Amino acid sequence: MSYENKLKKLTITGAIIDFIVWISAFIIISALVVWLVNVFLPKFNIDLQIYILYINVTLTLIFGYFLISSFANIMYAFMKKKYSEDVAKPIRNVFLIIGVGALLTVIAGEVGGGLAGVSVGGFLGIVIGYATQQTLGQAVAGLFLMFSKALKHGELVTLTGDTGIVTDVGILFTEITKDDNTIVLIPNNTLIGNKIYKLPKKDNQNNKST
Repeated sequence: MSYENKLKKLTITGAIIDFIVWISAFIIISALVVWLVNVFLPKFNIDLQIYILYINVTLTLIFGYFLISSFANIMYAFMKKKYSEDVAKPIRNVFLIIGVGALLTVIAGEVGGGLAGVSVGGFLGIVIGYATQQTLGQAVAGLFLMFSKALKHGELVTLTGDTGIVTDVGILFTEITKDDNTIVLIPNNTLIGNKIYKLPKKDNQNNKST
């Protein structure tokens, strides 16, 4: 079964259990690594203390990603129950983007250590935030459009000067098809705060006839 199909069959209970399992696995394996490095291996004159930082970073990176993914799946399962699949998947992607950014900042803090870690982590957080500012802005705007149902599939609308039929309201772009079959992808953040013209049905029919 593909990951896409598994995601569609995901339940809230299953997502929460998966999240708890990953947390438990992270705690157990981290404790086991500490015991091996500090207690067991020294008995055989094997010293891995100099590598403990790299081991911790590796564990944080691996388990951190799965924890973020599991939490995003929980949000997906909640949203899918209340809203449609088209709304739930973008929300999951937004949480993944934010979570991965936070994870990289935490890892930078571990590597730098102390004040240097805070500085590096803060700098990396600013860089990630700046790099994803437009994407996250579009994603948040897309979620707002989906929740408010301001645009519906099949409506004849005028958006930012372009008139056409709404064919898709995605997480980043709203897609409309014009009379000449030109497809226009409009960034969602440009729609928030701007006027949305919805043409009445009679105008829609007149446009088709002409």
